[in-house]
Amino acid sequence: MPDRTTDTPDSPDTSPDGPSDAQRIVADLDLETKVRLLSGTDKWHTEGIPAAGVAPIMLADGPHGLRKQPKEGDHLGLGGSVPATCFPTAVTLASSWDPALLEGVGAALGREARAQGVSVLLGPGLNLKRHPAGGRNFEYLSEDPLLAGRLAGALVRGVQSEGVGACSKHFASNHQETFRMVVDTLVDERTLREQELRAFEIAVTEGRPWTVMCAYNRLNGTYCSDHRWLLTEVLRDEWGFDGLVMTDWAAMNDRTAATRAGCDLEMPGSSGAFDAETLAAVRAGDLDEADVDRCAVRVVDLLLRAAANRDPGATYDPDAHHALARRAAAAGTVLLTNDGTLPLATGGPASEGDPDHVATLRSVALLGAFATRPRFQGAGSSQVNPHRVDDLRSSLTERWSASQVRYSPGYAPSSGATTDHLVAEAVAAAIDAEVAVIVAGLPGSYESEGFDREHLALPPGHTRLIEAVLDTGTPTVVVLLNGAPVVLPWAHRAAAIVEGYLGGQAGGAALADVLLGDAEPGGRLAESFPAAVADLPAHADFATHPKQVQHREGPLIGYRFHDTAGTPAAFPFGHGLSYTTFDISEVEVFGAGTDRTVTATVTNTGDRAGSEVVQLYLRSPRGTLWRADKALVGHAKVHLDPGQTQTVELTLDRRSFAIYDVAQAAWLVEAGSYELLLGRSSTDILATETITVDSADVLTPGPIPEGHRATEQEFARLLGRGEVPAPDPVQPFTRNTPVADLDATALGARVQQLLLVGARRKVERDVPAEDEAMHRMFESVLREAPLRAIALLGDGKPSLRTIDAVLDVLNGRLRDQMEAGVTRIRQLLKLDDDPR
Repeated sequence: MPDRTTDTPDSPDTSPDGPSDAQRIVADLDLETKVRLLSGTDKWHTEGIPAAGVAPIMLADGPHGLRKQPKEGDHLGLGGSVPATCFPTAVTLASSWDPALLEGVGAALGREARAQGVSVLLGPGLNLKRHPAGGRNFEYLSEDPLLAGRLAGALVRGVQSEGVGACSKHFASNHQETFRMVVDTLVDERTLREQELRAFEIAVTEGRPWTVMCAYNRLNGTYCSDHRWLLTEVLRDEWGFDGLVMTDWAAMNDRTAATRAGCDLEMPGSSGAFDAETLAAVRAGDLDEADVDRCAVRVVDLLLRAAANRDPGATYDPDAHHALARRAAAAGTVLLTNDGTLPLATGGPASEGDPDHVATLRSVALLGAFATRPRFQGAGSSQVNPHRVDDLRSSLTERWSASQVRYSPGYAPSSGATTDHLVAEAVAAAIDAEVAVIVAGLPGSYESEGFDREHLALPPGHTRLIEAVLDTGTPTVVVLLNGAPVVLPWAHRAAAIVEGYLGGQAGGAALADVLLGDAEPGGRLAESFPAAVADLPAHADFATHPKQVQHREGPLIGYRFHDTAGTPAAFPFGHGLSYTTFDISEVEVFGAGTDRTVTATVTNTGDRAGSEVVQLYLRSPRGTLWRADKALVGHAKVHLDPGQTQTVELTLDRRSFAIYDVAQAAWLVEAGSYELLLGRSSTDILATETITVDSADVLTPGPIPEGHRATEQEFARLLGRGEVPAPDPVQPFTRNTPVADLDATALGARVQQLLLVGARRKVERDVPAEDEAMHRMFESVLREAPLRAIALLGDGKPSLRTIDAVLDVLNGRLRDQMEAGVTRIRQLLKLDDDPR
């Protein structure tokens, strides 16, 4: 049987001490009230129970900063929000490999939420980075389940230490933005258990979040909101989760099925769009009222928990949080390459008592519009309204005189496009400088919630600028601001490359700290940077079909692929340089069986303070199942002064060695010789120790694909099916038909335009024309949303019954009668405008 958590508090509906407060309250409610509790009252609030003195609560986005919308709001960042600290995004925080830091950031997020009356913060996101082009990768932590789970657990603990609930999301396998609301993720159970679900399991058992958010997509044929195996059998029965499951915004597919599956709360409120169907199902005997009661109890339990932690007088210190954001950004900054140019030679930072301070470097060319208009966060539901934003140019000129820093924009900040004049101006500045610093990366229109990237290249304008400046011969440092891996064909020519990722509101100052050596580049990659995206086995099945994605690569994502296939990454998982040097020695292994402790001595052998990340990987015996070359099983970050030594201790247990046997539904350990590899990255291994593990477990042999991507027949066997399921057909149209598919018929095409025109007008009215990322995101969301989402995001207007009536027209006798069909649908949807 699968491992179970042994220290889980009793859930609200299983207390051995009798009914809980939530149970007693729900027992006094009528069916209509209980059903009403299962959806929100608006975009951000739950229902309350006035008669019982139970107040509603507010939820808000917040993976890296609070996004509380003071008015009705929306779920994609269209409307404004109250000012808040914008911390570095998840990709940057994860690069710190520092759970203590993330717990501190989580606590700050919790303080800000509590001060704003927000009871649940919607984060962290911890879907694994299956493909580097995932549009929302900046919001996720890692390609590795152990690292993602531990860091997510730390964030959760931090948030909840302040009496605010966290929400681990998106459960599960939401690895692409393309048609995310309808796509069916096909993945074999062993891969699912050992990768994506392992990350969530660690976050749930170590962090104990108040809530979990189900994903939009289907998982092996079933929408995550309706997935009883996922939400009840795995999450609750196996892992001991005792909190509430909510939908992602408009992810509810079928409330009756969802209630039966253990999805407690539909968000946002849809004015009871599903209530009539749910009531009818109970009265017809198709849904047990006990299932409604269980969900209602969990909703009320959350409301009571939030009320017990509410503090109307709570405040926070924005300056202290800005300083924390600055430290976190530096800790997540990764030094990819360095020929000794960094840190930039200075006489030390300027001070008030030394107004005549002069840096050793007499001139620096600072190039790239991101130096003054930084990209510091991603677009979409996580977009924060920051208290302030530091930029690199201002931060450098606080230390150096303005005459020492010659700035040239090099490209347009919103698009990345450049001109001959902009390039020539930048080249002239570089020629006259001792060092050139180029700030490049990805504009928001290149990566965002709502759409995936089409390639891994920088904008052509950025590449042109970089290559032109490199051609001058001036030592050139390239600073990258982006939310996910990029390909860097010129990397060998740069004096140094600094991956700043998306550093939050203090990212500009943190970059100045790193470049000048006032802070070290503390980051190590939590994801691999491929040399070419076509190398990846996941690439052939990434965002290629609107209805289905096949995970034929199995466990081979990120470093698990690169190190297994012998296809080197451009920059491997765990990589990152320092301004000092470290010696890792005296590696020893203690213990027996699977209970092992690995110790190592780490010494700072340089002349600067710095940090090192010690990484432990396990190489398993080549046995009866498909395996990657190695897997991360432990890590520790140490901060050391010059000459200081510290012993690190990494502990392994049975789960460190176990693999999931689908046939036996159990985590089993294969007997044999294992290698423990200690190093600085997945490829920079410093010490290898071989141990023997005895085990009575007998694993069930499974299919092993001949290559690194399963064939269709091999994938069917991995899925345990006779054949790979076919994607859903476009017709007949259903509630889950995306708007983009309506043009399969002439009548559907007219209806598609009717729907899109009104939505586009709202976007054009509310979104500035220069915000290309937001426009592109909304265009993708509008076209790829299923028809049911029109009702769910429109406060139940039109109703689901109206959507069904529209479908009857589209699929029925009027489908070939254009004018009659359009007229009837316009009447149903109450649309006045015809886009012809």
